[in-house]
Amino acid sequence: QVQLVESGGGLVAAGGSLRLSCAASGGTVSSYTMGWFRQAPGKDREFVAAIRLGGGSTSYADSVKGRFTISRDNAKKTVYLQMNSLKPEDTAVYKCAVDFYGSWPPNREYIYDYWGQGTQVTVSS
Repeated sequence: QVQLVESGGGLVAAGGSLRLSCAASGGTVSSYTMGWFRQAPGKDREFVAAIRLGGGSTSYADSVKGRFTISRDNAKKTVYLQMNSLKPEDTAVYKCAVDFYGSWPPNREYIYDYWGQGTQVTVSS
């Protein structure tokens, strides 16, 4: 059984920064994809960013390119999402997910095997 625990969400003013963390426990696969998705009230869940832990390939949604950076600590099985220049439209529940097969491209929800509970990010204008 794999568990994903997100942390780092909160309330920030527009233009500010937050860093989200996603720690994975359980599982034995060393090369997999971890992704971040978000869902705002009344909207569909959307892909934000992902990283392949074996090799470090990254992918970003166009809406966050240049503002968000995804990184990983393989030894800790932890992925980080550094969010800078935050905008009110970034307000959402952010969830991380893991795909044990390292699928790519990573923006498809159905490739992910486990999901975290999510952390709220609120950006005030």
